[in-house]
Amino acid sequence: MRWLAPVSSRARTLHAHCLAEQGAAVFAAEADFKRAQTLREQLVEANHQYYVALNPDPAKSITDAEYDRLFRELQALEAQFPELQTPDSPTLRVGGKALDAFPTVRHAVPMLSIRTETDTTVTGAMAFDARVRRELKLTESDPPVDYFAELKFDGLALSLRYENGLLVRAATRGDGEIGEEVTENARTIKNVPLRLRTDSPPPVLEVRGEALMTRADFDLYNEKQRAAGLPTLVNPRNGAAGSIRQLDPKLAAQRPLTFFAYGLGEVQGWDLPPTQAGVLDALAALGLPVNDRRRVVQGADALAAFHTEVGAARDGLGFDIDGVVYKVNRRDWQEQLGFVTREPRWAVAHKFPAQEETTKVLAIEVQVGRTGAITPVARLEPVFVGGVTVSNATLHNLDEVRRKDVRVGDTVVVRRAGDVIPEVVRAVVEQRPADTVEFELPTQCPECNSVVERPEGEAIARCTGGMICPAQRKGMLLHFAQRRALDIEGLGDKLVEQLVDGNLVHEAADLFGLTREQLAALDRMGEKSATSIVSALATARKAELHRFIFALGIRHVGETTAKDLARHFGSIEALMAADENALLAVRDVGPIVAASIAHFFANEKNRNAVGRLLACGFEFAPVATPVAASADSPIAGKTFVLTGTLPTLKRDEAKAMIEAAGGKVSGSVSKKTHYVVAGAEAGSKLDDAQKLGIPVLQESEFLDLIKSST
Repeated sequence: MRWLAPVSSRARTLHAHCLAEQGAAVFAAEADFKRAQTLREQLVEANHQYYVALNPDPAKSITDAEYDRLFRELQALEAQFPELQTPDSPTLRVGGKALDAFPTVRHAVPMLSIRTETDTTVTGAMAFDARVRRELKLTESDPPVDYFAELKFDGLALSLRYENGLLVRAATRGDGEIGEEVTENARTIKNVPLRLRTDSPPPVLEVRGEALMTRADFDLYNEKQRAAGLPTLVNPRNGAAGSIRQLDPKLAAQRPLTFFAYGLGEVQGWDLPPTQAGVLDALAALGLPVNDRRRVVQGADALAAFHTEVGAARDGLGFDIDGVVYKVNRRDWQEQLGFVTREPRWAVAHKFPAQEETTKVLAIEVQVGRTGAITPVARLEPVFVGGVTVSNATLHNLDEVRRKDVRVGDTVVVRRAGDVIPEVVRAVVEQRPADTVEFELPTQCPECNSVVERPEGEAIARCTGGMICPAQRKGMLLHFAQRRALDIEGLGDKLVEQLVDGNLVHEAADLFGLTREQLAALDRMGEKSATSIVSALATARKAELHRFIFALGIRHVGETTAKDLARHFGSIEALMAADENALLAVRDVGPIVAASIAHFFANEKNRNAVGRLLACGFEFAPVATPVAASADSPIAGKTFVLTGTLPTLKRDEAKAMIEAAGGKVSGSVSKKTHYVVAGAEAGSKLDDAQKLGIPVLQESEFLDLIKSST
């Protein structure tokens, strides 16, 4: 059912204005104008009552069929007389012309992330309240702090900009400073008002919120896709993100999304309420959708109770959430608390524990990785957990299978939190069938029939087939082409699979012999794509030496070690000639890494493969010798960890700066870490740094430190 409202006098006022400004001849007839205006107001009100209003008025209900009839009538009028279409017409929700790319938008007020409390127990709420009271210098005798508690939606952050009440732009979060303009796609979201419901709108009002897909809409969309033999969505969150970032708005309109407002960006000419709760109430009064599961509570105990209550009700909400959000309710206190590392001190996201479900193990198979690693994978009876339907879960290695004693036929507990890989937590032994047997690793590779070996002292068994193994070949090629290696744009999973399965490529050197004709003949390829890949391969021949070394896929040689090797030896030939003793002289290269490198180049097949690569015309730029940092440099010898998205610097740029100044970049925080450089949406690494008392630098502070070291 839909809901219908009477036509306001605003239509007649607007009509008179238009006639005065432009003349009656612009419109087909006054009656056409009035009818179009009537239809618009009826449809707008119907949409509001159906999608936004918490308590719809039954007296204004109309059927879906009637709504569709009115919609088609308005479409026909606007098609006949294009001048009748206004910027807030409901017909714009069907999507416009497809885009070549999204233009970028610099947010007037940055879209910052909030800190995540990873302690999923009640103590997480206690810790936040204690921090707030400490920062506000409140004593035990002071009353409890008022907090605004709401849901943490699992969707895509979106900023809606209204000017004089009209929606003029929508943008994604991006890196917090710069996002992508997605206005046409945002218009297709049914509960996003194209015009605010007020006669005196503020000159500028930016509304921040979350676009998401409900579970019902997700299921319905996938059902239609399956019936049409088309690809389905993985989960509601990916469905929302994919819809918003769909270049064709007409396709975006086919994916039903919902929007919930939760905050503000830039505001001009609007008196802000003194509390967070008041802001949300005011947004709701303007016709913006605000979720009704929000509450003002007092003190830590009430926060913990809200967390528990919502956690128990999350499965019945109809959409995915992964926690709740607490905000200090008083806005003057928010300003007093301020920010740290671009995160507000006055807000926190309190996560829920990882979701667990039980299902059955249908089979245990093995996957072969790039390095030949044999990984057992449990094939499961599909089960919905953590926002997705899970049918596979890694078992890591044979020791893990034995420790958890997982067998085919077992009932198992499966866990998934956020976007992590699903894992089997344990087997429910008391429900085990009597005829189950222990899993045994195969003695031969399922891909190439080569012998499977488990080196002494290692948990991972490996296929010994090397390049004759198709699985290793595919993995090697993908590693070779990845962004941090030779960065061959367009060489992804599907193309590599076709190249290997079609016997066009047996090793990396074969890539550089591919022709446009060969590539264009492949499935889902054309002349344009083929030309782009050939061009990318040509560019890859001029890669830096350390990228080439990393691309070879030598075990235990990551990006940092590859850079150290390039600086130390200066050429690939010198590296290939080095023995273990020579390799041990390289900074941070220990016995295990040295042995792995020496073993790789001692293999004649590998040496020949590298030789064939070099014969493809690689031209390495001279390796710059790093300037020795002074002994009193604040960076020399220090270990840095980078986390989050920095405002202007790419992570690779920041890493290069640190290394050039004599520092080192690590991937994890420990007591040996000297600094953490944190940007937007910093995660657990920031939490670890704060717990260990490690200095946290914003980008500006980091750049100042770099300058002081030169």
